[in-house]
Amino acid sequence: MKKFFSILIVVLLLSSLIVGCSSEGASSEEESDVIKIGVFEPLTGANAAGGEMEVEGIELANEMFPEVLGKKVELVKADNKSEKVEAANAATYLIDKENVLAIIGSWGSSLSMAAGPIAEDNQIPVVAPSATNPLVTEGNDWYFRVCFIDPFQGKVMANYAYKELGAKTAAIVQEVSNDYSVGLAKFFTDSFKELTGDDNAILDTVSYNTQDTDFTAQLTSIKEQNPDVIFAPGNYTESALLTKQARDLGIDIPILGGDTWETPEFIDIAKDDAEGVVLSTFYTTEVPITSMSETFLDAYREKYDKEPAAVTALGFDAYLVILEAIERAGTTDPVAIKEEIAKTSGFEGAAGVVTLDENGDATKNAIIKQVKNGQFEYLATVEPE
Repeated sequence: MKKFFSILIVVLLLSSLIVGCSSEGASSEEESDVIKIGVFEPLTGANAAGGEMEVEGIELANEMFPEVLGKKVELVKADNKSEKVEAANAATYLIDKENVLAIIGSWGSSLSMAAGPIAEDNQIPVVAPSATNPLVTEGNDWYFRVCFIDPFQGKVMANYAYKELGAKTAAIVQEVSNDYSVGLAKFFTDSFKELTGDDNAILDTVSYNTQDTDFTAQLTSIKEQNPDVIFAPGNYTESALLTKQARDLGIDIPILGGDTWETPEFIDIAKDDAEGVVLSTFYTTEVPITSMSETFLDAYREKYDKEPAAVTALGFDAYLVILEAIERAGTTDPVAIKEEIAKTSGFEGAAGVVTLDENGDATKNAIIKQVKNGQFEYLATVEPE
């Protein structure tokens, strides 16, 4: 009898395990009806405005194209708080806790670079809408982008300074704690020296740290050198304060910047002193490039009743590049999706045609804009050589 009860207990225990496994399987099957794509962006902190603009585009794309492979696509957002450590934490959370099969982000090359090794180690593909530093994708087969990279952007602005403004000398202001700023400053410097044929064409290079608010010392040094132009890529807040202080000090030479300046906050902070500044960016509503450009513009204007920023269009495109890759792969396997993203060619997005090279970088046109009457106004389109 004792033996019988022992056997009965074993049978009951095994039955409970089988029931438990069956319930878990049912839960997994239900979860398989939803495809999770992670979004890690700076939703708070110094870069919040940029992150919010990218998220607008990603969410709009999800609303317009909510399914793939017959499954609902769920966006799972994680705030990287504009900090490198938090960017790594956000990527880890999305992979380990939310089990996303792909990730979009982040505004800010430094933030993207912080998450890169985590995506690579876990074999989860990531598509950056607007991170332009070459190191984001370099040596990482799991990271891609739908925007141009800084060597091209730096050359575009050096050409503008030399050919359009007739500048023979320049000063550089770099946000030394920002990989994007330091990299873009270097590419501008190299191109400008080559264009002028003068190794001494950069009269001064000064630096500041993220969240600095007083640039008097740096600007005083530049004023003493009397360059023809200032190139000052950096975060929009600090760049706007720097621009305002430069004008207050009587520095009236042209001030040039990069894509991060194209936020309403830049103009709100610099106010009238923003007038005349010139920047490079990814996209303009004045020159729709593809049929998807028109589709995106119509939908965005209807939803938000305003004009979209360039990074908003890029966020839209990043989502669709992933969706198209999933469709081609015919599976939710991240490895297969990664392989299909890498094959992206001739994809017609809102911000232009995307073809990824062997590094996962897109070869794209650059747009030059100027602040005029308190708005970012289109000046020119520059094609890669």
